Amino acid sequence: MRIAIPLLLTIVCCLLLGACQHVPLTGREQLQLISESDEARMGFSTYADILKKEKVSRDPKLNELLNRVGTRVAAATGRDDYQWEFKLIDDSKQVNAFCLPGGKVAVYTGLLPVSKDEAGLAAVIGHEVAHAIARHGSERVSQQLLLEGITVAVVAGTQDEKKAKLYAGLLGAGAALGVLLPYSRLHESEADRMGLIYMAKAGYDPRAAGELWVRMAKAGEGKPKPPEFLSTHPADATRIRQIEQWLPEALPYYRPSR
Repeated sequence: MRIAIPLLLTIVCCLLLGACQHVPLTGREQLQLISESDEARMGFSTYADILKKEKVSRDPKLNELLNRVGTRVAAATGRDDYQWEFKLIDDSKQVNAFCLPGGKVAVYTGLLPVSKDEAGLAAVIGHEVAHAIARHGSERVSQQLLLEGITVAVVAGTQDEKKAKLYAGLLGAGAALGVLLPYSRLHESEADRMGLIYMAKAGYDPRAAGELWVRMAKAGEGKPKPPEFLSTHPADATRIRQIEQWLPEALPYYRPSR
């Protein structure tokens, strides 16, 4: 096999040059090939599309709760340049929430019985806004762009068509298992860690995050789950253990609100 080494190195160098940034709070280096403004525009557009398709809850009490907790946690991030917005989606079957780039947050009503109280909801929102602050979405896209560039370079240097298809398939599978899935789990863990600090700064006891995940694990009992190494998320037991390890970082920020 003849690999186009000069082409490969050129692609990698062009993509990596000036593209490394650091995640707030954790300091981890990350690859960012997309500007923050472009990322936010995509987030706003996606959020608008989702809200058109979903049923947004009009319950005044629940919306007041979400906005109160969300505003406090968002303020704790220090990113007042984000266009923070919090919507409650009326779907009792969805135990989920998300935050899109630029600060667009949605929580499904099915999550509220599991989050249980303000502190539990703060743990959820802290985790979700951490994804946006850490720019995990654009980092994932950047990784994919880099891997696709490497795949193109390797295949371009392979003259045998059958081998080229085989190498492309192997590189794709290897990238998913060896890079993208572990990074997905890393992003989830990093959001848990950052979220603890954000909720603590907002005046919510970060120990509520571990309690939340105990309830989440119980709610998911009996449902089939893939092995952790094939999953985009850490196992529940892993998350609970990691949160316990990170609590000493978050607790000094905790000042109970009065």
